[in-house]
Amino acid sequence: MDKKRRKFLKVAGATALAGISAPAVVKLTSTPALASSGHGAVAEGQGNSDASHKQETPSGVRLGMVFDMRKFYGHPELMDKAINACNKAHNIPQIDSKKSEIKWIWRAPFNNVFPEHSAYHASESTENNDFMAVCNHCDEPPCVRVCPTKATFVLEKSGIVAMDYHRCIGCRFCMMGCPYGARSFNWFDPRPYIKEYNPEFPTRMRGVVEKCNFCGERLAKGLEPACVEALKEVGAITFGDLNDPDSEIAKILRENHTIQRKPALGTKPSVFYIV
Repeated sequence: MDKKRRKFLKVAGATALAGISAPAVVKLTSTPALASSGHGAVAEGQGNSDASHKQETPSGVRLGMVFDMRKFYGHPELMDKAINACNKAHNIPQIDSKKSEIKWIWRAPFNNVFPEHSAYHASESTENNDFMAVCNHCDEPPCVRVCPTKATFVLEKSGIVAMDYHRCIGCRFCMMGCPYGARSFNWFDPRPYIKEYNPEFPTRMRGVVEKCNFCGERLAKGLEPACVEALKEVGAITFGDLNDPDSEIAKILRENHTIQRKPALGTKPSVFYIV
């Protein structure tokens, strides 16, 4: 690490701890959901305490995802298929180390994915199956607030919590801020560990953080996220606009009881689970 980078890390760390230059959460607009290469604009002000308690009517586009875990039970190969599709689409390195692994979408036991939900006298399906986990693309993302360089930001057109790898300085504040363990740090050059290179998506470098981007680059082409497309015939993952009452995802949420990861934290996740 050169002197300029080391100095910037030190300054960035000090300002973030002091609450300086932490970006505010952006609001969604009514613009159609397309991937954007620009940074989400910083919302003007956070509002007063009274306004923060008012329930605003959803507006604009907010993309979300529903995992129907009932279709995954007894079929771990479906999870692997979704994970492999994501890995291939985004040049995710396959590193055999829990400390160094890079994961955008992964599987884990119920207790790990939903630690706040009681597993006392859990059902057999809960005990015997893994559950899918991914970045929740929260409406109130703590990772965005703590990033000192705005390397992670919210896309106004879709609500996606995106990343600019060139702005990332590797401070890992976003990893500490994320309560879902959805971010991974590249401890060394990930390129030698890419099994099948996809020239349509950029590779990352040593010293940056990465995570799921809801396949923003595919959405811009009119395609669905790679994991959704991989399981299209099964219909185990649904993706769409949460604010559109006529969308398939909105219909599924109306007709099924769902749970979310750590909802009490107030991050307002965009990912739901039918269990």
